[in-house]
Amino acid sequence: MITIVVLVLLAPLLLINSVFALEVATGLARRRKQQWPAPLGRTVVILPAHDEEAVIGRTLAALVDAAAGDFEIMVVADNCSDHTAAVARSFPVDVVERFDQERRGKGFALAFARDRMRANPPHSVIVLDSDCRTDRESLRALSGASQHLQSPAQAVNLLEPAPSAGPLVQVSSFAFLIKNLVRQRALQRLAGSVHLTGTGMCLPWSQFDAADLATASIVEDMRLGIELARSGKHPRLIEDAVVWSPHADQAHTLGQRSRWEGGYLALARATAPALIGRGLASFSPRVLVAGLDLLVPPLALLALVNIVALGAAAVLALADIVSWLPAVLLATIGCVAAVVVLLAWWREGRAFLSPSALVRLPLYPLWKLPMYLKLARSGAPKQWQRTERPGGTGDEAPPPTS
Repeated sequence: MITIVVLVLLAPLLLINSVFALEVATGLARRRKQQWPAPLGRTVVILPAHDEEAVIGRTLAALVDAAAGDFEIMVVADNCSDHTAAVARSFPVDVVERFDQERRGKGFALAFARDRMRANPPHSVIVLDSDCRTDRESLRALSGASQHLQSPAQAVNLLEPAPSAGPLVQVSSFAFLIKNLVRQRALQRLAGSVHLTGTGMCLPWSQFDAADLATASIVEDMRLGIELARSGKHPRLIEDAVVWSPHADQAHTLGQRSRWEGGYLALARATAPALIGRGLASFSPRVLVAGLDLLVPPLALLALVNIVALGAAAVLALADIVSWLPAVLLATIGCVAAVVVLLAWWREGRAFLSPSALVRLPLYPLWKLPMYLKLARSGAPKQWQRTERPGGTGDEAPPPTS
C-alpha cells in the first residue's frame, strides 16, 4: 500500500522526466533547409538598448551591413544613463530615446517603438537584442517566413561557443542549446508552436500592433508567444535563421539564470495547468504537449529534484518500507534522459561543451543549488535587470535556459 502511495506521489516527476526525454529525442533530427519567399515591403529591426554604449557600436556595425537595402533599423535607447543614443546616431539608423523610471523593461521599450511606427507602419518587425549578431540570410529568412505564414517566426537563439570559458559556463551554454534548438525543434513537431525567446523574433505588423507589449514581466517574450499561440498565431521555428548572443562569465551567469528561471517558473505555474486542461478537454494533443512542456523545469533543477527523489526512494526501499519499484522507475527514466542528452551533445553540442567540461555535467545542479534556495526564500525577481557580459557588455533580458 505504501509503495502505491509513493508511486502516486512520484507520478508527476516521472511524467515530467518522460516529457523532457521525449522532447530531446524528438529534437535530435535536423530539419532540411527550407527556402522562404523573399520578404515584401518594409521590415524594421528594433534593438531595445539600456546602457549599451560599450557594445551597441559593434552590433550596429555588423547589422547595418547585413540589413543594407532590405531592412530598416530602429534603436530604442531606453532609460539610458550613458552614451548609447549618441553612439547609435553615428550609424545610419533611426534612434529614439525613452525616459520613464516607473515603467522599466524591454516590453515597455518595444511598446514605445511601436507607437512611433504607427504613423507609417512596416509590413513586419524583427526584435533583436542589442548585443546579438546575425546575418543577412537570417534576417531575410525570418521576415520572409513570417510574412508567408502570417505568424510569428523565431530564429534559433544560441550562445556563442566559448571553449576557453570555465566548465560551468560551457555547461550553461550547452543547456541553452538544448532549450533553444533541440527542444524547440521538438515543440515545432509535437505542438506545432515554439516559444519566443526575445531576440531573433519576427512578427507581421498586425500581430505586433495588437500584442500586449507594455509589461515588466521578466519573461515577456515567452508570455507573448503563449498568448499569440492561444489566439491561433503559432510561432514557428526558422532553423535557417540563427542569432548569436555573447555568453556571460561565470559570476554573472548565475545571476542571469536566477532572473530568468524565477520568471519562467512563475509563468509555468500560471499557464501550464490551463493549457493542459484545455488540451484534455478539446482532445488536442498539440495543446496538451504545449502545456506539458511548461511543466519541465530548467535542466539543473530537474536533475536536483531527481537526485533527491531517487535518494529518498532508495532509502525507503533499503528500510523495507516500500519495494524497489519507485527507485527503479526513477533510475530508468533518469538513465533514458541522460542518454538522449548525451546524444544531443554528440550531434549538436560538441562545439559548445568540451569533453573535459562534459564530465563535470553532474556538478552543474550543485553549482545552481544556492540560486534555487534563494528563489525558494525570496521568489522571482520582479524587475528586469541588465546582464553583464565579459568586457563589461550587457544584454537587455536574461535568456531562457534548459
